[in-house]
Amino acid sequence: MGRRVGITCKVYHGDVFLGEAEAFPITNNNSSSKGQGLPFPNSNEIRIDHLAPPSERCPPLSVLQTISPFAVRCKVQAKSLSELSLLHRLYLSCFQERKSAVVVIGNEELHLVAMPSKVEKVSCFWCCSVQTGLYTSCLGMLNLRCLAIVFDLDETLIVANTMKSFEDRIEALSRRIDGENDPIRVSGMSAELKRYIEDKDLLKQYIEMDTVSEGGRSISAQNEEVLPVPGIQEKIVRPIIRLLERNIVLTRINPENRDTSVIVRLRPAWEDLRSYLTAKGRRRFEVYVCTMAERDYALEMWRLLDPDAHLISSKQLVDRVVCVKSGKNLHVDLNSLCVFISVGDSLTSLKKSLQHVFHDSVCHPRMAMVIDDRLQVWDDKDQPRVHVVPPFTPYYAPQAEMANAVPVLCVARNVACNVRGGFFKEFDENLLQKIYEVNYENEIVDLPSAPDVSDYLISEDVNSAQNNNREGPIVEGMTGSETEHRMNRPVNISDERQTKPQTLSNRSSPDDEMLVDQPFASNRNLCNESGQSNLLAPSMFISVLQEIGRRCDSKVDFRFINGSSKDLQYSVEVLFGSEKIGIGMGRTMKEAQSQAAENALRNLARDYVSFIAPVAGGVDTEITKHPCGNENGFLKENYSSQDESAKKEDLLPVASTSENSK
Repeated sequence: MGRRVGITCKVYHGDVFLGEAEAFPITNNNSSSKGQGLPFPNSNEIRIDHLAPPSERCPPLSVLQTISPFAVRCKVQAKSLSELSLLHRLYLSCFQERKSAVVVIGNEELHLVAMPSKVEKVSCFWCCSVQTGLYTSCLGMLNLRCLAIVFDLDETLIVANTMKSFEDRIEALSRRIDGENDPIRVSGMSAELKRYIEDKDLLKQYIEMDTVSEGGRSISAQNEEVLPVPGIQEKIVRPIIRLLERNIVLTRINPENRDTSVIVRLRPAWEDLRSYLTAKGRRRFEVYVCTMAERDYALEMWRLLDPDAHLISSKQLVDRVVCVKSGKNLHVDLNSLCVFISVGDSLTSLKKSLQHVFHDSVCHPRMAMVIDDRLQVWDDKDQPRVHVVPPFTPYYAPQAEMANAVPVLCVARNVACNVRGGFFKEFDENLLQKIYEVNYENEIVDLPSAPDVSDYLISEDVNSAQNNNREGPIVEGMTGSETEHRMNRPVNISDERQTKPQTLSNRSSPDDEMLVDQPFASNRNLCNESGQSNLLAPSMFISVLQEIGRRCDSKVDFRFINGSSKDLQYSVEVLFGSEKIGIGMGRTMKEAQSQAAENALRNLARDYVSFIAPVAGGVDTEITKHPCGNENGFLKENYSSQDESAKKEDLLPVASTSENSK
């Protein structure tokens, strides 16, 4: 077969001529490109604008495949065999220093990636397309083993109220109490009403005197200087009262107007999550905020959460605190805080999106996760990257945060650790290894799949479980553009807020090893107190298994092995210390991991029955059936089974192994 003939091009770096090359268009390229399939404006010229930064550990093709998968536009090879040519020197520099030569075309960058060749003796390149600026930003993150994390504010990290919002909630709750005949429900709502009134009185003291009475002592406001935000906010001084033991802060959005005073409750365990993000001086995540609140309010709420600006520097605030509904279409009146309680009808259809958050090409959505209490406010394509937390409800259910063995934000911390560990494990052990095996002659389809945050995070809307209760709790916090959606959607509640179980993890590592507890999408039946069926995610089995390991001071580890079936492609072993206690198979890694955890629990239960029976006599033979109740089947409550699907053949023998867990 004769040698394929390409299109001859002259290659320049700026105005410096480097040599001639042949370019070969990719025949299966779906993009509409000019010049007989070549992506360059002039099909006979390749003009390099600059060289991308060198990489410490990531070859350019691995970065490009992560942020712009399979976007190879053409192949280029030098015509000259001379090792002294400038084009060959460019090739060697790019190959040895892990950098690429960049051609800029509008909002697109074309990266010439130096490729090894098994056949050609000349300099060879692949030309890959990516959005302008994205490569450099993501290269830095990948080198540092860093991902992006996006936080919502209201009812995710904080709940804030003004006097107006307190009055609205107290009035609504009082009407509900007057129309309620159930004494138990009246008692619960009365306790909630009392908490609203107490905080309203606290806020009233702050508004009138810049002082509050707490525990028999008078606490005065301390002036805190707020650094200016370029182009948005001048330097101002706010009177602040911090009641740290109660996670309460009182602040004034506009220091000149006392009506803009706000009482803010910070979600418990925020310090744990914040410390993880910056532990040991390492930046594990680049932090962003995406909210539907007004900008000045959002900036102040974030300042209270990150007072030392360790997560987002003051210079980054303007770009990293993203307010979906702020801007020219929204009238902002700080004198009345009207923006908190009204929103234009023309804007109500807007949704949050990672594309909006990363509008300056600072990160690719594949490398980002979201922490939010609502799933549906996010664009459909971003929802798989959202970790949904139960709404923060300090007035409706003040003890809910501590009801679980692991607080909500500690679970979020563990999930973030899992996502980061899983992402870079896949990047290092799969993508990088296979990229090093790719040569110039390979086809584009030979490229390995790149990791995506959504591969290690299941999107579960904790508000989606249905029950038979008649009314929802009073929406907490200010009725702003963000909370208006909550007021208009149907809400299902019970005397204790029902949410999907949060996962537990007791495994830690000095270098962020992946925690093994991941939530899953499939469901099991779980009986509530009224006998109705709620949804129980299979992550419950993993949570219980982790809790057993914690109490036994043993490490629970999951090891992925090759599946033995075409239909069930993934297999997972569960190791308890060094002993294998279960195995599971599934069509996905998550399904296999869940099955393995469930089988491991059954095996542990069976061994426990065998051990205790001679001592205790009769033992409940229903122990291997699925737990049922409001807790996780291990920590509290008594349960009865509703699920008869567990079969004897699902029980696997417990086998010991001398192989250490990884």
